[in-house]
Amino acid sequence: MQPIRRLLLNLLASVPVVLWLSKSGAQQKLPATPAQPEGPFYPREFPKETDPDLFHYAGATAKGIPLELTGRVLRSDGSPLGSAVVEIWQCDADGDYLYDAASMRSADPGFQGFGKTVTDSTGNYRFITIRPVPYAGRPPHVHMRIKRDGKNLLTTQMYIKGDGAEKDPFVAHLSGAARKLLFAELLKTRTGFSTNFDIVVAGA
Repeated sequence: MQPIRRLLLNLLASVPVVLWLSKSGAQQKLPATPAQPEGPFYPREFPKETDPDLFHYAGATAKGIPLELTGRVLRSDGSPLGSAVVEIWQCDADGDYLYDAASMRSADPGFQGFGKTVTDSTGNYRFITIRPVPYAGRPPHVHMRIKRDGKNLLTTQMYIKGDGAEKDPFVAHLSGAARKLLFAELLKTRTGFSTNFDIVVAGA
């Protein structure tokens, strides 16, 4: 009976450890990037080029300061979401969106306005665009959408630290912790700026 009792005691003693490990693992889930409105300027008509270099279009160069935008698309458990389509769109340096044929004719001819790429096996994506600028009462931002297998997984917006976007109505209602997930910090480079913006998609 003694060996059996010792085995039972050992098993009981291990239960709290298993529960603690399970609880600890659950706490390691990454908070999801908050959703943001698509807005009225998602392209009704797409530019002839939709590659991830928005800074050059039809042989011309955009006005504005170049921005290298990189990051990873992740699941809540921290694993990479490969083969996901990442779309971005934003206004040009004059605050004009390129969303239909008429706006494309009047906006900056060197700015693509919309681009997309596919994440690699480690969830990485990369764009070359312009540093976002304010327009019509809205702070600088970049619209972003994540798709996979033909499904829209998340639509959000990336804001810039120091640009005052905390007061924007789409941001102000969020908790402080959620708000931070929408902000990117710009780093000065030789030619412009760079930033890293990771996106966590819940339920992917």
